[in-house]
Parts: sequence; structure tokens; C-alpha cells
Amino acid sequence: MDLDLHVSRFDWAGGDSNIGPGVAQLAERAEAMGVRTMSFMDHLFQMDWMAPAEDPMLEGYTALGFVAGRTTRLRLRLLVTGVTYRHPGLLAKTVTTLDVVSSGRAELGIGAAWYEREHRGLGVPFPPVAERFERLEEAILICLQMWSDDNGAFRGRHYQLDETLCSPMPISSPRPRIMIGGGGERKTLRLVAQYADACNIIGSLEDVAHKLDVLRRHCDALGRDPNEIEVTTMYRDIPPDASADDVVRGAEALANIGVSTLVTGAVGDDPGGWLESTFGPVMDRIAAIKPAPL
Repeated sequence: MDLDLHVSRFDWAGGDSNIGPGVAQLAERAEAMGVRTMSFMDHLFQMDWMAPAEDPMLEGYTALGFVAGRTTRLRLRLLVTGVTYRHPGLLAKTVTTLDVVSSGRAELGIGAAWYEREHRGLGVPFPPVAERFERLEEAILICLQMWSDDNGAFRGRHYQLDETLCSPMPISSPRPRIMIGGGGERKTLRLVAQYADACNIIGSLEDVAHKLDVLRRHCDALGRDPNEIEVTTMYRDIPPDASADDVVRGAEALANIGVSTLVTGAVGDDPGGWLESTFGPVMDRIAAIKPAPL
């Protein structure tokens, strides 16, 4: 079982001028203890259901580029890119650039986007949900074409590209991994089954188990082995008095339903210290856990 780190807030850094050094130190500490992937949100305002929208928020790909220069092993992704924020051709180029400068450590996390306030606030078009899902599928197809030998045109309902030229090509082989975020049973998990190398499903143990049953059915309908898809879920709501055994038991419960990667968070005012004290003593035990097949 793997452990990833998701950073969704920056107020712990102690002021705007401290965010850069704070993020660098957190990334370096995470890499040193064996965390596999570091991710940021793709938001322009802080999520107003979690904290004030005015709280600090970094543009995700710029932040990932900074982390790439401070680390050597951490994989890098957004959890997840909102399809509405970047034209797909530019998105493919952005992820490719991150992959090249990080020597093959970039992944594409992508979803249909949802935070209407920041769209309206900064003048980003916010289509209806059905159209966002149509755009999501087209964006994935454009990225796949740009990461292939086909430099020709792409003609979709929402996007038209005369050339899908991408030079340099990604270092990752055969291309950057694609994670599709979300648990929508009719659309999102169908797209996961069709296109994704990884998914991120949020919810209780029972919720995640149910979504994985739905994902299996989509895979069956498409003739795909669901075990080709890495299953990630959030694992950060850990009680302050939890013991090392408690942390491992929680991980084992998720592995038993097919989760292969835990995604923890930047918790508290010293997220690096929390990460080291909570997971440092059990990294070997978590790595030894074998997820159940889907």
C-alpha cells in the first residue's frame, strides 16, 4: 500500500512570504519519509465550505513545478485539475512540461470541476454539468492524442484542434498516468473504467466499497480488468489519540475493500510534524499491506 500527501490549505505556513519555504520543507520531509506523491488542489479561491475563500490558495501547476525543483522522487499531480480552467491542448502541454522538468514524475489528475464561485469571480465560463462532463471526456481524448504519435487534427463537439503537436514528448512511459477524480456512478466512474489509470473516491468505508462495486460493473461492461486501476481514497481524519496500531488497522480496512493508496492531508499548524509523527512509525507496515483484488 502506498501513501500520498494532499495539500489543500496553506494557512499553516504563517503568512504569504512563508508559503514558499513552508511548501518546500513539507515536500522535502514527505519525500524523506517515503511518501510517493504530493498533490495540490486545482482551485483559485479556498473552498468556502472548508475555510474562508480569502484564505491563501496557490495555482496548482506553478506550485508543482516549484516542488519538482526541490525534490527528486516525489510524484506530482493535482487532485484534480478542473476541466474548465485550461484549454485541453494547453493542459496537455502544461502536464508534459512538468513531466519533462521533473524527469518523468508528473501525473494528470482531472475532473469535471464544481466550484462556481471562483469561476464567476474570475470570469471563467462555468457550463452546465452535462456539458462539463462532455468537455472532460474530450479533454482526456485530446491529451491522449497529444501524447501519441498522432499529430493530426482533433474535431470534437466542444474543442477543435488543427494540430496536436507536443514537443518535447513526456518522459513518462508510455505517457503520464491519468487519474479521474470523483465518485459519480453514472458518468464519472464510467470514464474511470474507460480511460483512467487511477481514481480518487471520497467517503466512508461503506461508501467507497459501494463505489468500487459500481466501478467493477462499468469495467465488466467495457471488458476491462478493474485491477488495472489504482484506487486511492482520503485518509486524514485520524483521531489525535490514535495509536500506531490504530493507523495501521484503518489502512488495512481500506485495503480489504480494494484501496491501494492512502491520501493523507496537511493537517494542523505543523503538517510536516503531523505527517512524521502519525505515519513515520508505520510506513514499513503500511507498505507491507496487500490490497484485496477488485
